[in-house]
Amino acid sequence: MPAEDYLKPEVIQTVARLDLRARFIVEGFLTGLHASPFHGFSVEFSEHRRYSQGDDPKDIDWLVYAKTDRYYIKKYQAETNITGYLLMDLSESMAYTYRQQLTKFDYSVCLAAALAYLMVHQQDPVGLMTFGDTIKQSLPARSKRTQLGNILALLAKSHPTGPTEIARNLRQVASMIKHRGLLMIFSDLLTDPEPVIQALHYLRHARHDVILFHVLDEAEVTFPFDGMVDLREPETGDELIIDAEGIKGDYQEALKELRDKYRKECLAMGADYVALDTSMPFDRALVEYLSQRRARF
Repeated sequence: MPAEDYLKPEVIQTVARLDLRARFIVEGFLTGLHASPFHGFSVEFSEHRRYSQGDDPKDIDWLVYAKTDRYYIKKYQAETNITGYLLMDLSESMAYTYRQQLTKFDYSVCLAAALAYLMVHQQDPVGLMTFGDTIKQSLPARSKRTQLGNILALLAKSHPTGPTEIARNLRQVASMIKHRGLLMIFSDLLTDPEPVIQALHYLRHARHDVILFHVLDEAEVTFPFDGMVDLREPETGDELIIDAEGIKGDYQEALKELRDKYRKECLAMGADYVALDTSMPFDRALVEYLSQRRARF
């Protein structure tokens, strides 16, 4: 099987162990990276950056110059490390799936595991927080290889249940993390967007970099329903019977407006917004992480 196939959710769902899922996603991603416009990220992996005026010439890596005919300097450990935190929404709505093999939560866990795998192998400290109505679990950021096992174990035993308070939890996260970090948030954002956007502003004001992964089920994006459909709100139990064909256009327009709002607001505050659904390959999220990492140096 080509390595790139391990970026497909329908393939990953056949792999039982979370550590193998993470490894396969990253290896499939790196294989595709070398044949893509993002090939230049290979320089980032080698922890070099282009020489620029003001750098000390003695720091030039002449072996790299011999291979590339360009001046690069080796970055110091303090320059290269980025501290990441994976923030996982445990709301009951994340357990939803219609016809995909992975729920929104499963999909988010696979992405988070792959990002943790990537960060640990780059010697970047990474931590994990899970939240519902409150912060449920908190694992401080570490860069040791054993940290990957700790993160995967915590993700594997986490389950979506009950309501969530995204905005309140994000504000609490800001008070818990004292040093600047890269906060990677995984949520379906099925809540009022205004308090969430204000909480994101709060994180940015605290100098954190933010990637907001908006993870929806494929059916929540395409709305493939016909006839009269009985919809249930998972966190409240409220039910609503609708005419699917009559409401589809309005629903898709409302979803587009919601995504556009988050995209616009995140852009304005200097955060990254990534709209995903559970049918999409995993590489897009990894590219966003690497883009954010490279932009910091």
